[in-house]
Amino acid sequence: MAVTTRLTWNEEKSLQKLLGNVSLSLLYKSSVHSCSTKDMVNRCCRQGPTITLIYLPNQIVGAVICGHYPEMCEDSVKQNSSFLFLFKNNRTEITAFLNTAPKITFQKLVFYSSSCEELFFLIPEDSRVYMHTLLRNKLQLNCREYSECLEYEVFRVEGMLMRRSCILILVIVFGRSKLIEIDLGHFLKGTKEIRKIVMLCLFSIGIENDGGYIKRIIEAIEHRKRLLADLRTYRPYGDLTSEVRILLLGPVGSGKSSFFNSVKSVFHGHVTRQAAVGSDITHITELYRIYSVKDGKDGDSLPFMLCDSMGLDEKEGVGLCMDDIPHILKGCMPDRYHFSPQQPITSKHPAFIMSPSLKDRIHCVAYVFSSDSISSLSSEMVEKFKLIQKEVLNFGVPQVALLTKVKNYHEVLQDNFLNVKQSMTSKSEVIKVQKMLNIPIFNIMMVENYASEWELDPLKDVLILSALKQMLRAIDDFLEDLPLEETDEVVGMSQLHMVD
Repeated sequence: MAVTTRLTWNEEKSLQKLLGNVSLSLLYKSSVHSCSTKDMVNRCCRQGPTITLIYLPNQIVGAVICGHYPEMCEDSVKQNSSFLFLFKNNRTEITAFLNTAPKITFQKLVFYSSSCEELFFLIPEDSRVYMHTLLRNKLQLNCREYSECLEYEVFRVEGMLMRRSCILILVIVFGRSKLIEIDLGHFLKGTKEIRKIVMLCLFSIGIENDGGYIKRIIEAIEHRKRLLADLRTYRPYGDLTSEVRILLLGPVGSGKSSFFNSVKSVFHGHVTRQAAVGSDITHITELYRIYSVKDGKDGDSLPFMLCDSMGLDEKEGVGLCMDDIPHILKGCMPDRYHFSPQQPITSKHPAFIMSPSLKDRIHCVAYVFSSDSISSLSSEMVEKFKLIQKEVLNFGVPQVALLTKVKNYHEVLQDNFLNVKQSMTSKSEVIKVQKMLNIPIFNIMMVENYASEWELDPLKDVLILSALKQMLRAIDDFLEDLPLEETDEVVGMSQLHMVD
């Protein structure tokens, strides 16, 4: 008796079309063959590309592996990209891009995130599947963390042409389709065949609008490559200094530390969280940190550093001490200095930098605001920013503003990603910052930092890198305009007007 799939004829044809008009051959069916990982692997390994379908009461979860099925206890050499779909009445849409690596043990088939966290796994012997809470929320899936499987099947996929192995995770659910991207960068990195598959998957099922969206993502990836190339080759103007420093100033929870984490994440190729973040007063930054940015985990440090400070507070004696700011700007503040809201640093501090060089100084100040709270800034906080701005202007240091937590961040830039849309620059948050600090519109940047995400998003990356590039441009203008006597590597004490 022939073994037949649980899929309807229409569902099977839609999946074939989705994967590029491929053929599907059923290799394994749990209700017919044994519910055993070992038996499943024996029937499916070395069969080429496969799709594993896991039938739940109200949805079907599937994983397409382009390449041979992993064997027992075999780890993937590299983490591979994947994308997820929602499916209803034979209509399919891409919903999420993941950067996962598969592994098969004697108990389960597991898919990991790039940080080696289990995203979901199938336990054949128990007929159960696990899906991480964040993943289910991101996909808006209506299922429990652990769910019982009604059935699971594995098909061989014939006719899928790709130059390298990757994993496609397919979710078929009953509900309205929605497009959400998690990571597409690795998936489309220099592989024309993979791009072709993505576009074919979209256009073959008539999703014209999403095809345009994917086109924008692809273009964002290309622009991200150009931005990374520019920033990796950046050198301070005239080689006047070996490195430059950007000071991040803003209220508690505005996203200062998160911006550094986001910059580091883009250059490392995965989400990192070196700097502790938080919006609660008990979790704010208390140390002055001078963060270097490396080009990859084991790469060289790039010639720009981000300086994280204690958050500003509207109350006196709380948050960053105003009298510390001149010392930070001059370059006298040592890394890891523990701030005291009531007591500024003095030259008597054992780590105080008495004769800072040009590279120790702050070369750009970025005022960081959360876009969802800019309208609720108190008059006391606004006044504090204006006092800081006067101090910064006295030192001639360039100033920019950084708006974080921007809604609809994918709509910020024009189609060519070179300029901000007029509709975004006219938003009330931008106008308020411009009027408050009298900063030119072109020096007010909008970003969406990485917070709870697992994977990188090319559209976020473009905003983050564009903001950083604009800061470096302001720094170069500052260095070019420096008086000759200040371009020496060491700036004397007499020029610093030290105040204790």
